Amino acid sequence: MPGITLKNGLISYYGNPAGYTEKAKAVVDCIFQSDELSTWLRSRSLTPQWTDGVMERLLAGERLGGIETAAPLKNVRVWQLKPDVDIHMKFIPYEEMVRQFGEPSPGDYRIAYDGQLDTNDLETIYERFSTRQPPGFSGHPLSMSDIIELYSDAGSEFYYADRKVFRQIEFESPEPIQTMGMSM
Repeated sequence: MPGITLKNGLISYYGNPAGYTEKAKAVVDCIFQSDELSTWLRSRSLTPQWTDGVMERLLAGERLGGIETAAPLKNVRVWQLKPDVDIHMKFIPYEEMVRQFGEPSPGDYRIAYDGQLDTNDLETIYERFSTRQPPGFSGHPLSMSDIIELYSDAGSEFYYADRKVFRQIEFESPEPIQTMGMSM
């Protein structure tokens, strides 16, 4: 039995579903990241994209890669407030956050998860991170004031976990600013 195989766009690593191909890219679960697999992918002109949650999605029977679906799944990032922020910022409704501290700022948050799941549904994502966190999650159970980001190559959407709804917000990381008037 060969150690690494590619069949119908699915990559197996010693019998385990490890990833899938998308054009010249291979989306592969981080748990399989190794020199051996990286070399094997490059030998097939595939650029690896190491992503959490891929194996979980494949084991759940989800068809990934070049197969078109009605609603393409996006990657998920979970943002949680850093431990050193003002304690009064934590676990509050959006309106109160804005009134007391202004719009949520990426500088006050850290990424607790960045990977793929088998859904884009915010309620399902919230439930999953509140009860049975997926591998790679390094935060507390999801709660009010956390932010869920759904993203793809086309861009990102950010949702603030409010009392009973998810409020879409602007939450872009500041781009590096080049100062004018530099001299040599």
